[in-house]
Amino acid sequence: MKKLITMALAATLIAMTSMPAEANLKTKTVTPTLAILDTALDTSIPSIKSRIVAEVCILDWPSCPNGKTFMEGPGASSLPMSMLSTSSFNHGTQMVSAALLSNPNLNIVFVRIVGNTNRGTQQTYGLKTLVNALTWVNNNRAKYNIVAVASSHATNTPVIRMKTANYCSPTLLDPVILNLNSSGVPVFFPSGNSGLNPGMKDKIEWPACIKQSVAVGGVETLNLDRPQISLTSNYDKNLVDLWGEVHLPIINPGNIPGYAYGTSVSVQVIAAKYVQLKSAKPTYTLDQLITLMKSSSVPLEKINNQEVKLFDLLKAING
Repeated sequence: MKKLITMALAATLIAMTSMPAEANLKTKTVTPTLAILDTALDTSIPSIKSRIVAEVCILDWPSCPNGKTFMEGPGASSLPMSMLSTSSFNHGTQMVSAALLSNPNLNIVFVRIVGNTNRGTQQTYGLKTLVNALTWVNNNRAKYNIVAVASSHATNTPVIRMKTANYCSPTLLDPVILNLNSSGVPVFFPSGNSGLNPGMKDKIEWPACIKQSVAVGGVETLNLDRPQISLTSNYDKNLVDLWGEVHLPIINPGNIPGYAYGTSVSVQVIAAKYVQLKSAKPTYTLDQLITLMKSSSVPLEKINNQEVKLFDLLKAING
């Protein structure tokens, strides 16, 4: 695979890969763990606090709570409520809530990947951030019994937009995801919410377009008599792997009930249900579980020449 990344980024990957995982594995849990990469997290919410087994902050900017680009331990994912409750940073709490709603019987490792300015706005993040974050997850998967990763962030960079089917250019993230796959850990990404954009017809966002990842699209189910396709979800008949609920009730920072919408929600739903299916089928490999999930998905209708199928967990478990 061609490496199209600068030497500086390659050096960063090497540095992160060399970061030792804790030698003491006594904290390894029996309960399966989902690693969630997102903005920040309100760990004071009781239903969330009881499921968090680790927090880590991995940024491109020195804005972790300790004033550095890396922090591991309690408080690493936190922000003042004045920032945490804004639309810039409430996403992480919403996504953890969505995952736990879909599967209450899992633990969470939260990886904060979005930095903040003094004004409370988001700092830039992207390829380098994800490479470093997923490298940390791979180094620590045994310690925390991480069986899956859910990252609800999508972007159209560094994807090269071409008219051919091969519009997703290789990056240094591809082999990192492949390494996790080789360890039996899938990485779930959202297909994106730009489906109504004419320029995005038959294309999904990066990094979901990476073939080694599991791309998740969205289906409308909330308050409907029957499931319907989401018009905002991105589609690619060759790359979208699974479909999950796109609209769910969630908990916002401050333990305030609300709703979240988007394929970012679908990612958490499918990743959490994957963890539950893995617990029900412990002898199945990653490939066997994903194949089972696909075959246990219920056909809905077609859009952009792609048949949408909503995953049915009970069908997968009970056959």
